[in-house]
Amino acid sequence: MEKTWRWFGKKDKIKLNTLRQIGVEGIVSALHDIPNGEIWNLEVINDYKNYIESHGLRWSVVESLPVSEAIKYGGEDRDSLIENYITSLENLGKAGVTTVCYNFMPVLDWARTDLFHEWEDGSSSLYFNKAKFAYFEIHILQREGAKSDYNAEILQKVEELKNSLTEKDNNDLIDSVIVKTQGFVNGNIKEGELNPVEKFKSLLALYDGIDKDRLRQNMKYFLEKIMPVCEKWNIQMCVHPDDPPFSLLGLPRIVTNEEDIDWLLKAVDNPHNGLTFCAGSLSANPQNDVPKLAQKFAHRTKFVHLRSTNVFENGDFIEAHHLGGRGKLIEVIRVFEKENPDLPMRIDHGRLLTEDIDKGYNPGYSFLGRMLALGQIEGVMAAVQSELQKN
Repeated sequence: MEKTWRWFGKKDKIKLNTLRQIGVEGIVSALHDIPNGEIWNLEVINDYKNYIESHGLRWSVVESLPVSEAIKYGGEDRDSLIENYITSLENLGKAGVTTVCYNFMPVLDWARTDLFHEWEDGSSSLYFNKAKFAYFEIHILQREGAKSDYNAEILQKVEELKNSLTEKDNNDLIDSVIVKTQGFVNGNIKEGELNPVEKFKSLLALYDGIDKDRLRQNMKYFLEKIMPVCEKWNIQMCVHPDDPPFSLLGLPRIVTNEEDIDWLLKAVDNPHNGLTFCAGSLSANPQNDVPKLAQKFAHRTKFVHLRSTNVFENGDFIEAHHLGGRGKLIEVIRVFEKENPDLPMRIDHGRLLTEDIDKGYNPGYSFLGRMLALGQIEGVMAAVQSELQKN
């Protein structure tokens, strides 16, 4: 597989020359300064691509060309937004950047309650605490009906948190859930606008009445509209699984398990409608057999994210060591190196190590933790390739 790296543009503290020196071959990136729903201009795409190529790398994957919320909930302006999306895809195709990772998660992208959960050795990882998220829903958002989504044990822990968390703790939780990890809030709130919590609640309200079937149909509608331009320019659309892979905030999630993936690939049965196989997201659902899913969907996988999680009995999960956890990455790599070896893959969500603490990296995207994981995974890939050559 091609070794790629998520890079956040020219403002990223990690430089392209450094990435090339550690063995990275391709870049996973996006035009981060363009607001969701606006067209990606061909000239801007080419400038960005040429900048990456001038450093001896290639722009392997767009992650992501965001799907606007109105497309997901079926708003009045969804058709015009889809037309903008089609134009952006056409421009990417003309530039020769043809693998596009996206997601169809309503409102909340990936969710964690703790961005710096400390391990015994002093490093830290992203963590999802189910009781803290329930507390966020019930006492910070004050979402109607939230209590009914949780069992008595979780609700008891929520009351304990209510009596122990400080105002700073609450602000840190808001920061973790809806500021530092969500592009629609981070950097997009201007003076005089709603605060993050109120803005978040206003977005949730747009999904009133949207159930799983309706969200599925909206996704199918979107994919059917964009398939002609994907066919024309050989664009590979690859949906990222929901993270975490279960319902949050009373909203449906529709890319969580084998049945979901099977549905979306058959609903629009076109080879350009594919999957980003994120072993980490899928591993956070205890019912998912990750290597089995890799084997079943290898032929429709266009891009691979390699990370793993440890899942606890109470529903919490933490980013695991890249050679451990439920993701079983050694087995997953064996599948893809055998079945689809030309795929781009990237290391996802490395640990934050001591030397990187003050660098200001995006949560989950520090340098040293990902470089360590890349070295581990590169070793596994070499071993697997050697196995396959012998066989």
